[in-house]
Amino acid sequence: MRWIVPAFIVAIALAAVVPAAVAEEFPSHAVRIIVPYAAGGPSDTGARLVVDGLSRELGKPVVIENRGGGGGLNGTEAFLAGELDGHTMLLGGIAPLTIIPWSKKVSYVAERDFVPIGTVWRSAQTLVVRPTLGVKTMAEFIAYAKANPAKVTIGSAGIGTVSHLGSELLQREAGIKLVHVPFRSTSESMPMLIGGQIDGLFGDAASVAPQVRAGKVIAIGVAAPQRSPALPDTPTIGEAGYPTVEAEGWHGLVVSSKTPPENVKRLRDALSAVQNDPGYQARLRQQGATAGQFGPEALARLIHTDSEKWGAIIKAANIKMD
Repeated sequence: MRWIVPAFIVAIALAAVVPAAVAEEFPSHAVRIIVPYAAGGPSDTGARLVVDGLSRELGKPVVIENRGGGGGLNGTEAFLAGELDGHTMLLGGIAPLTIIPWSKKVSYVAERDFVPIGTVWRSAQTLVVRPTLGVKTMAEFIAYAKANPAKVTIGSAGIGTVSHLGSELLQREAGIKLVHVPFRSTSESMPMLIGGQIDGLFGDAASVAPQVRAGKVIAIGVAAPQRSPALPDTPTIGEAGYPTVEAEGWHGLVVSSKTPPENVKRLRDALSAVQNDPGYQARLRQQGATAGQFGPEALARLIHTDSEKWGAIIKAANIKMD
């Protein structure tokens, strides 16, 4: 006996299959990047430099949502309360992923709850001093600080920021004692340095570069493995004999560890394609920054090593953050 399958049954069967196939497509709608800081800063710039390329590679719009507050903590924790399938990425930063958890109770463990996609911004902290201090090199600064213990004042962007921790690291490695003067930002501390109210400060290389070029301050050391594209003539602190003094602000895209592996791979492949574009690399250099080593493994190492390094500094210096 021949069975004739009615057309409507075939249609129903196909209808059941097609949505399943569509559901497997990723991304199926716009992708968000939560930037846990206000618009206009380095983190926001780093994210916006990859947006157009990611949209092209993923075939869907990629939009940025700024959620500032709490030094990046508010937006980071809000991300974990949202969709965790990869349609929302987080711009993970050095502070909420490696510094804040050492002094505040947070709802996550960075290496457990986040999966790295890739680094999009790295910019070294740079030690700059007032011209009237009378030092022009890191060696001269160290000698001056040793001759004047607990008298040299160093500004930062706030207690527990990477600019503060960089100065603590330098003190430990060079055997000197400085006086920390916290401000709310480098833009707030820089006028105090130019005016001679403080002796020096650690600040983001791209942020301090205009004042260095104008001759208002002297850059004496970049706290990174390589010289900064923002200050190519300024030696690294490692070149002065302190290779372990590295303090870089960085940001990278991460997703939840609950994201399906195939979606993680799709996002990683898309970011890789964007970052291998010479145009993207040129735009990043124009900002005085780099992305360091490309790929998720490099970001995973950053999260792990910086967490251990800054955790040790915070404990040793008994740093308390509000």
